[in-house]
Amino acid sequence: KMAEIRRVSYFDQLETAKPDPVFNVLVKFKEDRDQNKVNLSVGAYRNEEGLPWVLPVVRTVEAQMSTDLMLNHEYLPLDGLKAFTDSATKLLLGGDSPAITQNRFCAFQAISGTGSVRVGLQFLNKFLQTDTIYLSKPTWSNHHGIARDTGFANIKEYRYYNPDTKGLDIEGMIADLTSAPENCVVVLHTCAHNPTGVDPNRDQWLRIINVIKERKLFPLMDTAYLGFATGDVDNDAWPVREMVRQGMELFIAQSFAKNFGLYNERVGQLCCVLSSPEVCSAVLSQLKFIGRRLWSNCPHHGARIVATALNNPTLYQEWIDNLTVMTGRIKDMRDGLFQRLKAKGTPGNWDHIVNQIGMFSYTGLNGDQVEYLTKKYHIYLLSSGRINISGLNHANLDYVAAAIHDTVTNIK
Repeated sequence: KMAEIRRVSYFDQLETAKPDPVFNVLVKFKEDRDQNKVNLSVGAYRNEEGLPWVLPVVRTVEAQMSTDLMLNHEYLPLDGLKAFTDSATKLLLGGDSPAITQNRFCAFQAISGTGSVRVGLQFLNKFLQTDTIYLSKPTWSNHHGIARDTGFANIKEYRYYNPDTKGLDIEGMIADLTSAPENCVVVLHTCAHNPTGVDPNRDQWLRIINVIKERKLFPLMDTAYLGFATGDVDNDAWPVREMVRQGMELFIAQSFAKNFGLYNERVGQLCCVLSSPEVCSAVLSQLKFIGRRLWSNCPHHGARIVATALNNPTLYQEWIDNLTVMTGRIKDMRDGLFQRLKAKGTPGNWDHIVNQIGMFSYTGLNGDQVEYLTKKYHIYLLSSGRINISGLNHANLDYVAAAIHDTVTNIK
């Protein structure tokens, strides 16, 4: 009888949280038993066989680490592995950056890009004493939640994606940022905008930077795809380096999940470019304080892999070669999908498939079309129409193109 009595819980009235919109699609994909199913959802690189790819340079470094008897499992310093943060900063800013030569930066290792954004926004909310933040419309789904959880009560969106052109709404973006209040935070994607794959060109970046300076906005640059967007690290880093060149203060959240394939190692840092070494010292002390209470100490393994590769010329070149393989395959899949849709005469203009860059494409498919694709063809993508281009391969390109053609033709 006692076993039949339901125990009362402190959490009886707790509502079940909504599933994560990205990972929930992955769960449904894994549950599907159809042999033709295709996963175009989660943002992780897949090779031509549709499998996760461990970069050869990562294999090389891990083999070296496995025989290094000097490595141990002691705690890292509160600001992380210095060999990692120094090399990550040099990669991001360039070795001859005035921020580096003048010692006007500090770098704080964090739990990949998510942790870097989190600690950066928590710091800015507290010390800029602002509750207003501007995010692109649309943006990475986690940005809104992190902004709320770090105290930003006034979350605004600036226009970014133009659904008619499937490109950048630069005039809308400039107008919205021009109307933003002084000292608020604006989050920008350095390259390979997630989820749209639409990036400003350099002239447009100069207009954006000018508005940020005129309105006295504080930029946090989310940098999850350095080198992964175009295959050229220097080209991808240009917006950040131009801000530094113009003497701006900024925070840069940097992740190595995508460009090193270290998704579950959680390798990242928050790089802060500031006005003086003294300010940097004060900022770093507060970041340590915040990080101590969030995760106490960062993991070592992935950071050591990145540091080793970036600090060795031979391994660095191997990494660049690995990047070239990934970005080259993604470009090939973009072109393959575009050519097939064009050959079929699929209704609409599909130039955006090849004009957008990086891992993702905002296809323009609406919610009903996404549902149709999933139910009829077992093709899994986000309800927004975002697809992971690397989920395509030569074995499924024809199938996916035919499915999109049928969907767009029959579902409006």
